Amino acid sequence: MVYAYQGEGALDYFPCRYGTSKLLFRGPRRSLEPPYIAVLGGTETYGKFVPHPYPALVERATGLRLVNLGAVNAGLDVYLNDPEILGISSAAHLTVVQIVGAQNLSNRFYAVHPRRNDRFLGATPVLKSLYREVDFTEFNFTRHMVQSLQRVSAERFEIVAQELRNSWVSRMAALLERIGGKTLLLWIGAAAPAPVLGPADLGRDPLLVDAAMVAAVKSRATAYLEVLYPPVSDPPVGEGLRYATLDAPAAEGVPGAGVHETIAAALAQTLAKLLG
Repeated sequence: MVYAYQGEGALDYFPCRYGTSKLLFRGPRRSLEPPYIAVLGGTETYGKFVPHPYPALVERATGLRLVNLGAVNAGLDVYLNDPEILGISSAAHLTVVQIVGAQNLSNRFYAVHPRRNDRFLGATPVLKSLYREVDFTEFNFTRHMVQSLQRVSAERFEIVAQELRNSWVSRMAALLERIGGKTLLLWIGAAAPAPVLGPADLGRDPLLVDAAMVAAVKSRATAYLEVLYPPVSDPPVGEGLRYATLDAPAAEGVPGAGVHETIAAALAQTLAKLLG
């Protein structure tokens, strides 16, 4: 049995596992008796600080059974390294794959934790040679590291960014191929994928994923859906979040209930077309 401490005001995510996977997912646990829809993704899919994340809202609206396999700060490696989750996805009637950032994957410049992909494990000799003045022991998280590297040298960082882009495209293609069945690529963001113009913009999520990268993998999926956040003021992006006081910094910028309702409405409509 899995236990999780919840502070005052925090949500109970009913953490659960599926099969032999070491990953903890948001519950309540769903039956894997076919037919079901598998949903892979990051923080938005997991629904951090949100009482009813978009997979639960789609399930409620359509009567379909959605298995939420989202993981906070997940990169593509977390799924490619987990045969159990790949098997669950392959057996699904359809798998929704949220497009996640490119910083959270191992590459020729640095390694990330196999399950907590936002955790930076260490730089390779290649990266240490490229950034001789940087002490990589100061970094615990990938986002902090890539932002720091860009500040040190935007020109040298473009070499790192291109490696991450190339790695992301090859890993996403591999993930879609290994799932094998029907797949829906889902873009969730404040703006559409950006064209490749100039230096990498580390203020946009999914981080380092641009229109060319999406175009390179989109044809490998059964369908593609783009859902954009509503304007910040209508309603507030973080509206309807629930978290303990100590989690307030982590909750900043996390999509709220209104965003999840927007995603759910668009996804439910698309699933009806694909499965109808």
